[in-house]
Amino acid sequence: MQQGSSLVLQNRWWLAFAAMGLVFVGRLSLNLLREGDLPSRVSTALDEAKTALPLTDFGRWLAPAMIVFAVALPFMPFSDRYIMDVSILVLTYVMLGWGLNIVVGLAGLLDLGYVAFYAVGAYSFALIAINFDLGFWLCLPIAGVLAAMWGLILGFPVLRLRGDYLAIVTLAFGEIIRVVLLNWDDLTNGPNGISGIPRPTLFGLEFKAFGDNTFAQFFGLSYSPLQRIVYLYYIILVLALITCVITIRLRKLPIGRAWEALREDEIACRSLGINTTNTKLTAFAIGAMFGGFAGSFFAARQGFISPQSFTFIESAIILAIVVLGGLGSQIGVAIAAIILIGGFELFRDLEQYRMLVFGLAMVFIMVWRPRGLVATRAPTILAGGGKRGPPGPAGGAP
Repeated sequence: MQQGSSLVLQNRWWLAFAAMGLVFVGRLSLNLLREGDLPSRVSTALDEAKTALPLTDFGRWLAPAMIVFAVALPFMPFSDRYIMDVSILVLTYVMLGWGLNIVVGLAGLLDLGYVAFYAVGAYSFALIAINFDLGFWLCLPIAGVLAAMWGLILGFPVLRLRGDYLAIVTLAFGEIIRVVLLNWDDLTNGPNGISGIPRPTLFGLEFKAFGDNTFAQFFGLSYSPLQRIVYLYYIILVLALITCVITIRLRKLPIGRAWEALREDEIACRSLGINTTNTKLTAFAIGAMFGGFAGSFFAARQGFISPQSFTFIESAIILAIVVLGGLGSQIGVAIAAIILIGGFELFRDLEQYRMLVFGLAMVFIMVWRPRGLVATRAPTILAGGGKRGPPGPAGGAP
């Protein structure tokens, strides 16, 4: 609580005890309902597996509907500056979620340092654009390639690690990148960050109120700040859709099937003659590349970046989106990003209570759908050329 220019800490023990009591009662009730009822647990797992295919079929028409809505959103009567800003933020996390989904959902490699690639893409774009006077569309692929290179650098030391050990190493990698950005003053300007990052242009047309080569002047329109926001919205929408399409295509290629085999059983994957080294490196590199693209867009949109924008909490949010949406599910990740990021904005007026509501919602979702909103891990292609069916109780093919 802030009083004047001083900050006063006030203990609210009743809130802490109320939260503890609520968790205690909820967990006790859950244990009493499940105690000695193993058949019901198996039945629940079977029911969840049976609902996976209907949800997948549901996504076949939901996904096109969401794309159409996303394209038409800037022209909706309720779309204002706030709605567009939130939509850009949601699409950024959708793209980040799809990028991390390659590493975690498809290859089964737990990555807690994904924000490092996000930061590499943002700083690479900012430094190249400022020092070499290059535009957004030229710096974007360069930043993605540099982020992919760092994905390879991370991949080599962790080739023999899995599970908790892999998570610890990737977490350390993300913190190393952040600390380097904080202390390398000559290159990154340290904690002060980098400002004056050039904005994206449309074929050289700038979105400014005054000038000789502006978007509004070229098309004979009256200037509006919303024009630049809409342009940024369509940029991140296209980038996110490209990420989704490439991921879907990769899943059907041999490398995608190798990722799925690695996710299910690494030892069995090796026994089939699959090069697990190349499989892991490609997953890290491709996932990092999409994170670099998202970081480039973030830098171009903000015009200013600092190490404070790339903390561990960002990796935790992206990982939560992937896990809650369903490992390996594209439509599930998109829905989870809308719920977690867009829904978080709905509770902004609750101030300090919104984090409590946010955490309770995540707990509820994981209890209700422990495998994610769209819980499907059926293989992309079955042996014998059969069609993909509903996953079994363990999450694999029936």
